[in-house]
Amino acid sequence: MIAVDTNILVRYAVNDDPEQAFLAATFLNENHCFVQHTVLLETVWVLGAKSTYNMPKEEILGWIRRILGLPNVTTQDEAAVAKALEWYEAGMDFADALHFATSHGLVGFATFDRRMRNKATQLNAPQTLIFIGKELH
Repeated sequence: MIAVDTNILVRYAVNDDPEQAFLAATFLNENHCFVQHTVLLETVWVLGAKSTYNMPKEEILGWIRRILGLPNVTTQDEAAVAKALEWYEAGMDFADALHFATSHGLVGFATFDRRMRNKATQLNAPQTLIFIGKELH
């Protein structure tokens, strides 16, 4: 199995360099590829950043699901990644969703991030989020 870099996934998704997009697609189809959490996180960031591709969330989700659905592509903790994508689709920041989803089996996930806490509560996340910030009154 070969770990792939963010640039391969981005070229595959955006096809802004046809030669590299072709090479990326060929590589992903002909090799057993592994997408690390860090690469997945960076790919979502690159695709969505205003300074790069500014892709809408729905399009990002479509590409990530397409890539992870390729027969030769696997990722770390597929169940946690699926949950993170579900929470991202429901409005949680993807980085927060991935951090939180991969914290299963631990006592909890501690944060100062009030928005993350509120979204996790709204989504009835089974993991324990430990909010250590001050409550607003």
